[in-house]
Amino acid sequence: MFQFLFNKENRVEKLIFQYLDSFHLVLDHFSRALATCITRHQCEEFDFLMDQTHKYESKADDIIDEVNNLMFSKALIPDARGDIMNMLISLDKIPHLVERALFIIRYEGLTIPEVFMSDIENLIRISLESCDLLSKQVALFIKNKPGTRTVMGTIDENESRCDHIERLTISKLFSSDMDPFVKLQFKELVLVIGDISDQADRVSKLVNILTLKRRV
Repeated sequence: MFQFLFNKENRVEKLIFQYLDSFHLVLDHFSRALATCITRHQCEEFDFLMDQTHKYESKADDIIDEVNNLMFSKALIPDARGDIMNMLISLDKIPHLVERALFIIRYEGLTIPEVFMSDIENLIRISLESCDLLSKQVALFIKNKPGTRTVMGTIDENESRCDHIERLTISKLFSSDMDPFVKLQFKELVLVIGDISDQADRVSKLVNILTLKRRV
């Protein structure tokens, strides 16, 4: 039932790949924005990179709206268009989480304590690796190529690793003598970044289900 969506000339397919391009740009600017505060301790670029993250997140939203309008304006099989939109909307929660993390740092004035930098760096690195793998998994699905289940397995492993880091970081946080209000701010940041890998895992499992559904 998905066959009409996967023709190389199909506009929907092209839009989905445009979305993935914007998805990558969101993650790239997010990573660079955090690097200015984590690895170099120079945050002059932070506002610019945060604005760029928002720019590409908004562009991604516009593409999803265009896909939705295009799919529902044609006589497409309801299950097919519903599944595709569900996948994209679920995927798009990740850029929103990314923006939320930057918002906490910028507008709540949060500085990441030195003692937690290694934990945060690892959490971000693994989460972004999962997002990159997820993008590849979606591309495999769109192109109707094998390998989606293998990618899902790696993303699932990464999600478990992130959960472990998240729990240890929060435990260490509340054992510290940090200001109670800052503790709550930092906990929120850890949870939001952790949610990125959680959401990547959810979407990955959804993509795998859609892959199996196509074979029925």
